[in-house]
Amino acid sequence: MHTDAPTLSALSLYLSMAAFALACSITPGPVNIVVLTSGVQLGFRRSLGLVLSATAGFCLLLLLIGLGLHQLLDDFPHMTVIIQWAGVAFLLFMAFKLFTSSGDLGNHDRKHRCFSFAGPSALTGAVMQWINPKAWLASIAGMGAYAANGSTSLIWEFTAIYFVICFGSIACWAYAGAFLSRFLGEPARIRLFNRVMAGLLAASALYLVLE
Repeated sequence: MHTDAPTLSALSLYLSMAAFALACSITPGPVNIVVLTSGVQLGFRRSLGLVLSATAGFCLLLLLIGLGLHQLLDDFPHMTVIIQWAGVAFLLFMAFKLFTSSGDLGNHDRKHRCFSFAGPSALTGAVMQWINPKAWLASIAGMGAYAANGSTSLIWEFTAIYFVICFGSIACWAYAGAFLSRFLGEPARIRLFNRVMAGLLAASALYLVLE
C-alpha cells in the first residue's frame, strides 16, 4: 500500500495539470478564433503549422515563466501595460485583415499571405500568445499552482503535459473550421463568416482595454 501512494499522488497531480491545461486551451479566445478561421480557409492539415506555433509559443512562455521570467513583471510593472496594448493593436490589425479578406478558399498569393487569413503566417499563433496578457496570467497562475516550490522537474513535466493538451485542444478548433468549410463553400458565405470572426477578434481587443 505504501509503495502505491507516491504513484497515486503523482497521477493525481498530472491529472490536475491536464485539467488546468484543457480548461485554458479549449475555451474560446483570439488564438482559437484565428485557428478556426484558418481551418475554414485552408483545411485541417494545412492549419496544423499554425496550431503547432500557437502551442509552442505558449509552452515556451510557460516554461520561461516557470524558470523565472515572471520576475520581469514584478521588476518592471509597466511591461504589463505594454503587452496589453501590443495585444490590442495586433488583434485589431488581424480583425481588419480578416474583415477585408476576399473569402476565396485556398488563395495563397504570396503578396498577401502574412496575415491575410487566406494563409495566416505560421508565426501568428506564437506572436499572439506572447502579446496576450491572458497567456501571461495563465502561465503565472499555472506555474504558481503546480511548480511553486521551484522544482525544475515539475516545471518541465507541467510544460510537457500542457504541450500535449494544448496542441490537441487548438487542433480541435482547426478541425471544426475544416468541418464548417463544407457548408461555407461560396465566397459570399466565407466573407460573412470572416466578418463575424473579425467582430469577435475586435471584441477580444475591446475586452483587453476595458478589463
